Amino acid sequence: MAEKELRAVVLRLRHSLSSCCKSIEGGEEETSGLLEELASFLDSISEAATSEPENEEARKNAVELLLEIQSFLVSSSTPNQAVVDALSFELPKAVSKFAGVSDRCLEIADSIIDWFVGRCNPRDMISILSEALDSLSTSSDPGYAAPLLTGLSKVFVSIKRHHFKQAKLAVPVVLNVLKVVSVELADRDAERVLLFNIALAMADSICVVSTKLDRGESEELQSLMGLFILQIMALVSASIPSEQSGCTPLVSEICKLLPRCGLTYLGLITESDVDAKISIVTKGKKVIPCLGPRILLLLWVVPAVIWGHISNEIAEQAGENMSALKDKLQHNQVQRWEAIGMLKHIFSSVILPWDIKRHTVEFLLGITNGSFTPNCHNDEPITDCSIYMPSLFATAQAITKVIMHSPDSTLRKNSFEALKRASFFIFELLHSKSTHVLADTPIPERIDILQALITNSDSSSISMTAILLDLVRGELRKETLPKKSTNEGVDEAGNHGSPTESAWTERILELVELVLRPPHGGQPSFPEHGEAVLAALNLYRFVLMKELAGKTNKTGVLFRKNLLRACNEWLVPLRTIVSSTMADPENDPDEVAGMLNPIELVLYHCIELVEQNLSANPDSP
Repeated sequence: MAEKELRAVVLRLRHSLSSCCKSIEGGEEETSGLLEELASFLDSISEAATSEPENEEARKNAVELLLEIQSFLVSSSTPNQAVVDALSFELPKAVSKFAGVSDRCLEIADSIIDWFVGRCNPRDMISILSEALDSLSTSSDPGYAAPLLTGLSKVFVSIKRHHFKQAKLAVPVVLNVLKVVSVELADRDAERVLLFNIALAMADSICVVSTKLDRGESEELQSLMGLFILQIMALVSASIPSEQSGCTPLVSEICKLLPRCGLTYLGLITESDVDAKISIVTKGKKVIPCLGPRILLLLWVVPAVIWGHISNEIAEQAGENMSALKDKLQHNQVQRWEAIGMLKHIFSSVILPWDIKRHTVEFLLGITNGSFTPNCHNDEPITDCSIYMPSLFATAQAITKVIMHSPDSTLRKNSFEALKRASFFIFELLHSKSTHVLADTPIPERIDILQALITNSDSSSISMTAILLDLVRGELRKETLPKKSTNEGVDEAGNHGSPTESAWTERILELVELVLRPPHGGQPSFPEHGEAVLAALNLYRFVLMKELAGKTNKTGVLFRKNLLRACNEWLVPLRTIVSSTMADPENDPDEVAGMLNPIELVLYHCIELVEQNLSANPDSP
């Protein structure tokens, strides 16, 4: 644009501004059209400047036009309030689109929007800026949102009442912008970090305001800001690698706000703080009007804790001690269950990077390391343990997805160890009598739950099925095999007890059958069922050998009908499948041998034991 053309554009801008002012002051009908024409004119200039980012002259001319608008607004002939209010509907959004042209344009755009913030009704400006942000998040470069977010941050300080109501209007708009920013500005880290910092400044301003309000509204506002910054934390985690230089300072700033919003790492990882904040904001409703469904909000909670695990500096900013937190979870059984259940949100997330999942696996291994001293809340019995089972099982299933899809071998290895530990806690919940939790849960009910877990396992959960069966075998090994009973309730050693006090029941065979003869029909297939089949065979062989050695039959495994069923319906058909799989020329011989040789070894031993017992006791019932 030549000097002469620039002068012409400046003159046109002056004329357009002047015409708008006169029309507004005169109450003329064409005012709306003139304002739209002004906005369209400015949009054409900003689009021309941004389409040529390397054009120095275009950037210079954009600065000149913004200065012209600024000069018009602050001149001695300052327009009256009606004019200011009318222009506020168009100019803030229009000038914000120049923000991406240059730093100087961003500075002037900030100044112009700040001018409107200081002269318009604060509640009106929140609506105006929110609408402008909403349109930018869907139709323009989200990088232009910086001056609008800055203005929104400043205007909250000026509100005199209904702070919570106004914040609920602005928060979803800001989050939508940040979600777009996370994707659209992936290659513009400086702008992305700037916008996240401005959003945090807004949260900080609102927290400051909340300290000056009465207790009720203060609590509502702080709760809303707590949920808001948790979502910012998750967006940062999803979009900026943890090793990037600008990430740690940004996350540290977020963590500084956590205690001001009444959030602790323990409360986050066990969900208690989140439930409390959601309850305050929603007043008992399942959907948070300004944040969305509760279940989606929970997806954003755990990253805040994982960042504390990544960096002690970040944990300190949140006023937390990670060693103390891990020790607490190690020695409080219920809180450990709650924490493991919350980790499913990270393992199942499709947007969080592998790096965050790697640190989450490390955290899980850290809180499940070593021996545990069960300790429930205040040593009070918990009457319903079933509430923990779905989340523990979901975590174990989510870990299997990490094992299957992670590109990193170390992460896969650590995830498998995490899967074993998560499965152990599932079994602990089902079977442990040393805690207050399941002291009154009969063995049959525990087996029912195990059956449901195995039956409902999809192909991604086969590893967990194998681990659960191995844990059952381990539990049986630890338990002293009951001697043959001489009187009901009294064994030969004189020990009193009910049959439900032992895991050695015929229900064990039902668990074996679930794998070796799946309830949906057919036979187990390889390679997907290999681990589960081996675990089921090992469990069956262990029970069979123990009952033979102890001359007992608590599981019914030695009944002739059960031996025949095992031989004809489980073992012999499985031998046929194993043989055909090994003989199939389309299969890799080394891969098949590595998978099936251990199965074949245990399988043939089981068949041998069954046939020997059938031959030795042809007349047994």
